[in-house]
Amino acid sequence: MKKYNFNAGPSILPQEVIKQTAEAVLDFQGEGLSVLEISHRAKYFQPVMDEAEALMKELLNIPEGYRVIFLGGGASLEFCMVPFNLLEKKACYLNTGVWSRKAIKEAKAFGEVVELAASTNSIPMDFEVPQDCDYMHITTNNTIYGTEISNRKLEEIYRKKGNVRLVADMSSDILSRPIDVSKYDIIYGGAQKNIAPAGVTFVIVKEECLGHVTRHIPTMLDYRTHIDKGSMFNTPPVLPVYSAMLTMRWLKEHGGVQWIDARNQQKADLLYNAIDNSKIFMPTITEKEDRSRMNICFVLKPEYEGLFDDFFKFATSKGMVGIKGHRDVGGFRASCYNAMDVEGVQALVDCMHEFEAMH
Repeated sequence: MKKYNFNAGPSILPQEVIKQTAEAVLDFQGEGLSVLEISHRAKYFQPVMDEAEALMKELLNIPEGYRVIFLGGGASLEFCMVPFNLLEKKACYLNTGVWSRKAIKEAKAFGEVVELAASTNSIPMDFEVPQDCDYMHITTNNTIYGTEISNRKLEEIYRKKGNVRLVADMSSDILSRPIDVSKYDIIYGGAQKNIAPAGVTFVIVKEECLGHVTRHIPTMLDYRTHIDKGSMFNTPPVLPVYSAMLTMRWLKEHGGVQWIDARNQQKADLLYNAIDNSKIFMPTITEKEDRSRMNICFVLKPEYEGLFDDFFKFATSKGMVGIKGHRDVGGFRASCYNAMDVEGVQALVDCMHEFEAMH
């Protein structure tokens, strides 16, 4: 039976990337060594790091003056690294869920933090950005609650921020749609949603924004350290970086971010249409503009809540993997990251229709 991976993360990767990575685990580029054991200083690994950076720059049309670095520690470490490098006196955060709150908690250790607005079931926009903030921080997609900042609202944020630097956690929607990188000073995220296996973090940083805080920054937590050393100051997560490079090759070969944006919209329309028109399922996010395309959350209508276990077992028997909602929210969650194809989403929709017909 074919299985469809809707896990929220670590999550689905393109099958060809998995196969190529597995081959490299056995023999990396015919060197007779595994990618797990080669030196990151070896002449045949440096091109991997270089290509990974170049591909991200190309796919996202990153302008001059920015660098892409690959680090360890996940987005959770970036919650600390961002204020370490940017927060001198005050920063403002848009609180849209668990990951925003974790970022806010870390930032409070470095200076004053202004919470602009807070909501977990929508993207609030009723705020003004204090122009004396060192930066504004947003989380563009919220995996747990299933909200995402739409392109229209991003444009409004660009206007509202004025001259304040903008930082974004894009862990779960990076490379899923075109973005204007020039509007941001730092974009970061764990790569285990749309790019690579767990273990590597991408950071896109505008070099001009660094070096303005007066505090001492520990060497490993200073972005300039990793920029100067080309992500090679210490041993990088070699295997995930290699897989990230392969995933970005895959994306480029299929048509790049414009192509995946259209496919992601097709998948989201397919699944949300099934949920909105269902007699037994309903969406958790009612404001359509704020619905995530990456993490589609839904529940059973109140009169059918007793069927939760039945549907979960039925869906599992049909090959659906990872559709149970986050423990903080409940219900169901289908994570439709870049590597999930339309066939997989259609299989889930067919499964939902079949279950509904039975009840």
